[in-house]
Amino acid sequence: MSKLDGQTVVVLGGSAGMGLETARLARAEGAEVVITGRNADRLKEAAADVDALSTAAFDATDPVQLQGFFDDFPGPIDHVFVTAGGPYYGLLKDLDLEEARRHVGMELTLPLYIGRAAIGKVRGSLTFIGGTGARQVAPGLTVTSAMTNAQPSLIAGLALEIAPIRVNLIAAGFVDTPLSARLLGDDLEKRRQQLRDTLPIGRVVGPADVAALAVHLMTNTALTGATYDIDGGQQFVPKG
Repeated sequence: MSKLDGQTVVVLGGSAGMGLETARLARAEGAEVVITGRNADRLKEAAADVDALSTAAFDATDPVQLQGFFDDFPGPIDHVFVTAGGPYYGLLKDLDLEEARRHVGMELTLPLYIGRAAIGKVRGSLTFIGGTGARQVAPGLTVTSAMTNAQPSLIAGLALEIAPIRVNLIAAGFVDTPLSARLLGDDLEKRRQQLRDTLPIGRVVGPADVAALAVHLMTNTALTGATYDIDGGQQFVPKG
């Protein structure tokens, strides 16, 4: 018997990268998988790739669309994996402060909206993606550092308020995803080699590593309210 037999897993942001790999592993473990994202064409391809039950194209950071998805979902959901959102970088002098305000509001309230929508609909767990790279303040990381350090407390509080639904946070370092490739461009292979040379694990963290942790958090019913780092030891490597 597979770990997720007979269960339904929803991946918010499941058309690529960590979300797609988590959907793939959950399906391999017997779950019926539903993936969401903004791009309907990419979702169609992803659904065929992982044999998803269904897809839903919408913006998960839009509270109205998000609530509508949960309200209209046919039947109970066992687990939700959330990759929506992301960091916001920039020096203070260069920041679009209106965009920074929007980003801060979205990062702090998205788990709350999902948590409220989950009540009465989700019977297992919520797992969110965060990061480790901005825990220490540095120029250009002010906004992202604030959000990174706030997330563990937010997740812990949510776990208490919506129990028995379990809520956890995966804090990832660099993960070798299509998004990383787009952001780094020609510098991608240089970054990969740097990580191979410096990380204690001697290799780059990939989406499959995150997916394995995500499925573990879904299936281990003793885990809630906690943050789990997955960066290959990157945060402990001296910078310079």
